[in-house]
Amino acid sequence: MQLFSTFETTGYLEMAISTLEKNGIQKENIFAVPLDNRTEDRKVFDTLHRSDGTSLIDIGMALATAFSVIGASIGFKLAWGPIYWGLIGAFAGFVLGFAIRLFIELVIKKKKKGLKGKQAEIILIVDCEESQGDLVENILWNHFALGVAKVK
Repeated sequence: MQLFSTFETTGYLEMAISTLEKNGIQKENIFAVPLDNRTEDRKVFDTLHRSDGTSLIDIGMALATAFSVIGASIGFKLAWGPIYWGLIGAFAGFVLGFAIRLFIELVIKKKKKGLKGKQAEIILIVDCEESQGDLVENILWNHFALGVAKVK
């Protein structure tokens, strides 16, 4: 039986390994693999096959609506009329809202673009007998594993 678990890089991982060794699991049956963290920047624009769940046009659409209403209202007094000024206002509002959202995503949220929550940094693989499976699983959970999986 194999047990897979993920840990942060803390002293609890070391304590879990030493507790496993004290309970009869040999060093040769314990395998720890460190994970590489993302080094490339995340993409701002979505594609057809990948989306990060954030929209760049939400503020633009709201401002386009507001500016088109204002443009159409003022357009009754201007030379081109309400339709043209409503379209000009909608375009200007959309561009302004898109620029605001792009600024927020690129500048303000750039520092917060990492993964949310705790990051799993080490995968611990333990080979053991089926009779030891529950004991090993309890040891891993007691030493603050982020996740544990069993494979028979």
